[in-house]
Amino acid sequence: MRESLENKQERLRRTLNRLYESYPDSKCSLEHRSPFQLLISTMLSAQCTDDRVNKVTPQLFKFYPTATAMAGASIEHLADLVRSTGFFNSKSKNMSACARTLLEEHGGEVPADLDALVKLPGVGRKTANVVLGTGFHIPGLVVDTHVIRIANLLRFTQQKDAVKIEYELQKIIDQDHWVMFTHLIIDHGRAVCIARRPQCHVCVLAEFCPSVLPEAAINKKQ
Repeated sequence: MRESLENKQERLRRTLNRLYESYPDSKCSLEHRSPFQLLISTMLSAQCTDDRVNKVTPQLFKFYPTATAMAGASIEHLADLVRSTGFFNSKSKNMSACARTLLEEHGGEVPADLDALVKLPGVGRKTANVVLGTGFHIPGLVVDTHVIRIANLLRFTQQKDAVKIEYELQKIIDQDHWVMFTHLIIDHGRAVCIARRPQCHVCVLAEFCPSVLPEAAINKKQ
């Protein structure tokens, strides 16, 4: 039987309430001092942990704190600075091209607009929504691997495509919670709903999660 939109919205509200209680300090874990630094950090986080990115960016931004500064950097130096994040050749090329585009087309400033952001080299919807939500406090719903996995486990979607999931979640999450939803889900995915070893027996969402392990549901009731 297909679940109604109203029921999904109610389950989502309950989910958010539990997550807000569990992770009151939830926020973006990428360290940054400007929308530009957040943009570059998010680009570097592809196929890499935020913790690793945060270890790399202090030195990177010491040399190149702005788009204007990075636009003049050699790709070789950028690659050397971000080598430990993986895929450093393509990342350094994208960073350089992105900085030059910002300088040439936006006066060196990061645009607070989704359509403009996704036109930047190396920037997709996920990165653009991170920058909008955290950098400019404009509602943006980020769909990363944690959101894809957990939104499916909670049956808020049955899609695997990130863009389709984004549009589906937008229908059931109040816009005021778009940014925090992702932060909360990421924290929960790292702490409890771990990909290869979900801790259903201690999960605050277990009692109304359709995918909860049977033994976990029993233990929660005892």
